[in-house]
Amino acid sequence: MAKIVKKGTRGAAKAYITRSAAVKRLQCSLADFRRLCILKGIFPREPRHKKRANKGSTAPTSFYYAKDIAYLAHEPVLKKLREHKAFAKKLSRALGRGEWSSAKSLEDNKPVYRLDHIIKERYPTFIDALRDIDDALSLVILFSSLPSSPRLPSSLIESCSRFSSEWQLYIMHTRSLRKVFLSIKGVYYQAEVMGQTITWLVPYMFTQSVPADVDVRVILTFLELYQTLLGFVLFKLYTDVGLVYPPPLDISRDEEAAGVGAYSLQDAGPTNLGPNHRSKPVDVDGNIVKGRDVRKTIKELAAISLPSQEILASSILLPQTTTEVAGEDEFVSQSSSADIAALPTLHSITQLPSPINTSLLAPFTFFLALGSPRPLLEFVIRSFGGRVGWPSSMGSGSPITEDDEKITHVIIDRPIPTVSVLSTTPEELRRTRKYVQPQWVVDSINAQRILAEGLYAQGQTLPPHLSPFGEEAHAYVPQTGDLDAADLILGGELDGEEEELEANSDMSAANEDPADPLTAADLAMKAAAQSPTDLALLRSAELEAERAGRDTTEFESSLRKAFKKEDKDHLNKPPGLGRSHEAEMNKMMMSNKKRRLYERMKFSEHKKATERELLESRRAALRKEKTKELRKAVRGGLVVKSA
Repeated sequence: MAKIVKKGTRGAAKAYITRSAAVKRLQCSLADFRRLCILKGIFPREPRHKKRANKGSTAPTSFYYAKDIAYLAHEPVLKKLREHKAFAKKLSRALGRGEWSSAKSLEDNKPVYRLDHIIKERYPTFIDALRDIDDALSLVILFSSLPSSPRLPSSLIESCSRFSSEWQLYIMHTRSLRKVFLSIKGVYYQAEVMGQTITWLVPYMFTQSVPADVDVRVILTFLELYQTLLGFVLFKLYTDVGLVYPPPLDISRDEEAAGVGAYSLQDAGPTNLGPNHRSKPVDVDGNIVKGRDVRKTIKELAAISLPSQEILASSILLPQTTTEVAGEDEFVSQSSSADIAALPTLHSITQLPSPINTSLLAPFTFFLALGSPRPLLEFVIRSFGGRVGWPSSMGSGSPITEDDEKITHVIIDRPIPTVSVLSTTPEELRRTRKYVQPQWVVDSINAQRILAEGLYAQGQTLPPHLSPFGEEAHAYVPQTGDLDAADLILGGELDGEEEELEANSDMSAANEDPADPLTAADLAMKAAAQSPTDLALLRSAELEAERAGRDTTEFESSLRKAFKKEDKDHLNKPPGLGRSHEAEMNKMMMSNKKRRLYERMKFSEHKKATERELLESRRAALRKEKTKELRKAVRGGLVVKSA
């Protein structure tokens, strides 16, 4: 007879444990349990069979791995939390009895826990810590912009602000910044540190407030962990580049709103290991080698060594060696297939990463006018080698004044005034400077080249600011440049591309049905018919019909016909139409879940393609109209200024 197995001792009932049972086993409060789970990186799990995991009960609850809870039982932080609970009871008892000396003694010996061992457990190597630093930076910088309150003490805000400034100083010193994106949420930065791509978000400098429905205790637990992590990471980064950490802070300059200029970067000298420690001198050919000499030699070797592109070019353009004429009995070596395969190909050359110009703004000197975001521009410009200054009303620490002759660009984010913005600058000096808006700096960095200042001049309508991260490769990309009348005036005629565009558009207009010549409205109606539940596409079709001057009754009848035609085409469409036979066979072999997911993906791709086609047709129509207007103006002898 088989052994009778007791219920709840095997399978999911033993592998999982509920939250209430875990709190009871650890003998701690629910708040302490949440804190432990956040610090140790333990999160709830979803069992495959909830009824089995809950021992037959169907009540909704949260499950954890039983091994994770057993792992928490030996955590030193849990021991400190228990000691703190006992300390709170003793302190309240001493205060209630009026035993002030005992209360002071208890306060001096208050139990405090550290998170150093947790950082070492969660991040075994330094590269692991760098990969997980994105959220830490975003949260610390967010708290540095919050106002102090009873829930958020001023010491916490100052600590977060210091971490934020130290990170910006390191990025500016090593010139590790790569991309910047100005979004609605804030400013996205992307840097490359030790081969790792790090992206973080910085909010705009507005008055921030903490919502009342946010549990600040949970966020403060994350912040406590992230501050410890940033302390380790910044110490390692600073010491690797030979800088003192933490950098000294000038209190007087910090009170005068100097920002990151209140910190001074200092080269680290010989490491102080204690009074009884004596380092063994290294003797090479009678000379004592110091750490400074070693670092200098490493930098020289790095400067001498060729980059990968130069090595590749040198391997391609090898000088042809002259070989003597071999005799009849002499052996002539031929290149083997292995040597040919080792040679670089055109594909391998194109796959090489493009070099980043970290000194893009080095030839320029910028001056920030009133109203421009100084922390953003100072960080970005100094990260790419440029010099930047600002008026004294925006804070102290400006290295240049507004009457400096080396200023090449003035960044101003205001419309053109009737009087001069910089009244103290002479007229001749102002003519040599270029007045641009802040977006010019960001777009030039993302494009890795200096863009034309005309599109970003003061008072001009800015071109679209696109994301440099490239999440949607097939999305609609608006054109930054437009057709300029100056090109027509100088050239006298349209170039070949514009003439071809106009000829193709005229030919397509001639081939269309004369009763329905509106391509944009047709595309919008077709998209709405293919997605009848999408109200945005239906609204777009209505706007296109209204713009084209169609009657409401005619539009509704045409839309009903389009719906019927789409349904009929969908029903009568053979399964292999528009797709290869192999793709259809692969779809038949999918499970129902994967097939539905595949169909949703295809529907989303088709929807994006339709919207892109609609926007491109609008752009082509607008470009055609503007081309005709400019040609008429040029032929009539009018001078049209580009907007």
